[in-house]
Amino acid sequence: MRETGGLTDYSAGIDAALQRLHDEGRYRTFIDIERERGNYPHALWRREDGTTRPVTVWCGNDYLGMGQHPAVLSAMHEAIEATGAGSGGTRNISGTTVYHKRLERELADLHAKEAALLFTSAYIANDATLSTLPKLFPGLIIYSDALNHASMIEGVRRNGGAKRIFRHNDVEHLRALLEADDPAAPKLIAFESIYSMDGDFGPIEALCDLADEFGALTYIDEVHAVGMYGPRGAGVAERDALMGRLDIINGTLAKAYGVMGGYIAASAKMCDAIRSYAPGFIFTTSLPPAVAAGAAASVAHLKADQGLRDSQQTQARILKTRLKGLGLPLIDHGSHIVPVHVGDPVHCKQLSDMLLEDYGIYVQPINFPTVPRGTERLRFTPSPVHGPDEMDRLVTSLDALWSHCALNRAELSA
Repeated sequence: MRETGGLTDYSAGIDAALQRLHDEGRYRTFIDIERERGNYPHALWRREDGTTRPVTVWCGNDYLGMGQHPAVLSAMHEAIEATGAGSGGTRNISGTTVYHKRLERELADLHAKEAALLFTSAYIANDATLSTLPKLFPGLIIYSDALNHASMIEGVRRNGGAKRIFRHNDVEHLRALLEADDPAAPKLIAFESIYSMDGDFGPIEALCDLADEFGALTYIDEVHAVGMYGPRGAGVAERDALMGRLDIINGTLAKAYGVMGGYIAASAKMCDAIRSYAPGFIFTTSLPPAVAAGAAASVAHLKADQGLRDSQQTQARILKTRLKGLGLPLIDHGSHIVPVHVGDPVHCKQLSDMLLEDYGIYVQPINFPTVPRGTERLRFTPSPVHGPDEMDRLVTSLDALWSHCALNRAELSA
């Protein structure tokens, strides 16, 4: 580190901060993974010594394997050949192409909204939109679920307006907060359809009922649901026939759609206003055209491929059933996400390391601050391309390691 000549030892401060993470057992290690085209979920793990070994990825967000789908790859190749690599600028300055507009039309159609607005990630979409809304509605009060994603929390925190945090999925607590505020104040209720760490569902209809009663806007994060639920993959709100009651829908292109980017879908006026006022949109270079082309192809394909969604749900049910049969402490709320509770950061990292080293199974430990202390877990994301052999190996390995590490069984099984 550069010598500053001052009294503060900055290097020692960094050392102390990193050591705290090591001492708490939650220092995060990047695993170098080389995905193999056409072979997902199999990949190569590149060790620090330069050697490689085959692994099976069990924690990826490419829920349906669309990152390897021929239609997606073909669209990306065609766009690269036509336009080159980058977009060349922000959306306002030379960075809007036919590929970006095509993708926004696909997304608006997906959610039955007038318009959609594309961002470089769903994190930026949440942060930029939620932090901008008080500029549009002075005095806005945002009511945010306690377990909302960090991107939503950051957007609400940064907007400078009033906020209220209601207990997770607690409709009555939200009602009490709404009743305590000025009836004339503009209001927005922000929540998720699927909460990714426990895999539980938000009470969308009940929240929409409250929004109607108290004159509030609704903002839903469908990041872990788009592509996965509903007749055309528009999410849980589509599955439950509630999309028309939601004012702003946030989604990602980096999970079930297998590419990159995020978006909001809303009225044309809302998207125009966010486009015009949000710094996170205005000053960010737009996605490469090839990425937008691949995402548009993925969205279009999944609108018609219910079989792929059904296959993924089947795989998730099979894995849950087998893990419950072993008595492992599974957290099961009925979604496609399969979290197994460990409850200790050191044990969680140990299990992850042993699965990788001894069995060639890659699953990342989930520790604080992603989840509360004492709820550390391994989170599995089965896909249609995880076959019976991969499933057998995972279940057998977990059974052996759980006993080896002397961990409790059936603490949280639902």
